[in-house]
Amino acid sequence: MSTRDDAVGLWNREAETFDEAADHGLHDPAVRAAWRELLRGVLPPAPARVADLGCGTATLGVLLGEEGYAVDGVDFSPAMVERARAKVADSGLAGLTVAEGDAGDPPLPDASYDVVLCRHVLWALPDQPAALDRWRRLLVPGGQLVLVEGHWGTGAGLTGEQTVALLRAQGVQPELHPLGDAAYWGREIDDERYLVTARAD
Repeated sequence: MSTRDDAVGLWNREAETFDEAADHGLHDPAVRAAWRELLRGVLPPAPARVADLGCGTATLGVLLGEEGYAVDGVDFSPAMVERARAKVADSGLAGLTVAEGDAGDPPLPDASYDVVLCRHVLWALPDQPAALDRWRRLLVPGGQLVLVEGHWGTGAGLTGEQTVALLRAQGVQPELHPLGDAAYWGREIDDERYLVTARAD
């Protein structure tokens, strides 16, 4: 079995309980409100078009749909996609889609998005520079990358410094926003979590 098949199998198994984490399901109104305000503060105004890559169960996509954004989600786990599509259908919102595909090379058209949004995705990709190059090509001129990442207590992930360096190597100037507030996670944290924004030329 290939590494990719292993990863798909892992996330298929995770799908059933994925939304139980406070920052995944956003079931707690206070956590949901914190993410809503965070994203509204860094995204262009609705109805901007957003590519939500590695969307999982589409929690952020639905949250943004509630704000009037048009969101196309992509995830390579069929089980995640199934749950995401059910969540989108239950929301009753128009303008939200979910497709099965590789977040590192998403099946989406170039120069079509105002925002590429990824949460906890970049760190797990085998070729991070290639993924960032692909994501930049999805953006319209002046479009924005919005990456939520972390370097977790398990040792996995990317430090903020590493993510900033990867983006600078792409010729863009990133801005790092620490996300240490417990409001985003439903609990106190002692590892590094952050959001990075970078605007395409």
